[in-house]
Amino acid sequence: MCELLAMSARFPTTLHRSMAELARHGGATGPHTDGWGVGFFQERDAFLLREPRAASGSQWLAFLQEHDPQSDLVIAHIRRATQGALHLRNSQPFARELGGRMHLFAHNGMLPGIEDDARFAARRFRRVGDTDSEQACCALLDRLAPLWEDGAVPPLEARRAVIADFARELRELGPANFLYADGDALFAHGHRRRDDTGEIRPPGLHLLCRRCTATADGVDVALVASVPLTDEPWRPLAEGELVVLRQGKVVAAGATAAAAQAD
Repeated sequence: MCELLAMSARFPTTLHRSMAELARHGGATGPHTDGWGVGFFQERDAFLLREPRAASGSQWLAFLQEHDPQSDLVIAHIRRATQGALHLRNSQPFARELGGRMHLFAHNGMLPGIEDDARFAARRFRRVGDTDSEQACCALLDRLAPLWEDGAVPPLEARRAVIADFARELRELGPANFLYADGDALFAHGHRRRDDTGEIRPPGLHLLCRRCTATADGVDVALVASVPLTDEPWRPLAEGELVVLRQGKVVAAGATAAAAQAD
């Protein structure tokens, strides 16, 4: 299965250490050799770089690490393909415009039958590639689109409610770990993933919150990853937990509606 990584920070910062470890999982110390991608938000837009090859041997990723771009909101993904050929169009994160700003989405898991499930039909947004993950991305943005009609950032709770309902239904299809960011907030949903023993079980994501006190105001940084990428105390997300991050802090967390019944 793929691996995910995201960062939310109070101020723009780099993701060098965790990104370097994630890249090693993409072919050097792990089997995720089928593509990689990372998106760095800059206000309403995002700088996105993707490649359908192993991250550990990528010259593009090495160049990126050398220049260490700063951002307060980042989503990254390394791929182990289960659906769709090894093409750029199937590399994540996926990006779409909605409400005059870029939105990024990345998923880890398998969602058999999503293309034929009316609950995940995509009308406004269409897949460019062939993956179930991109279908999930398009379906989520279709659901969120009415909230963004006037171009203003919708209330956080309204967005969270739509995403929680979406996550609950997505879990019925299969492992549904995903990261979604709209430039204002990061939403991380943890479910189940295949572990080193080959079994699919929780946790699907882990959370790490840091506070650097080297400056007078301090700097809050929160990381979300499929597996811990440092030796710090990462917290495993509960099965079906949705965490909302803004400016490096957890602003909402808890099980999505009817999680126990859905799972």
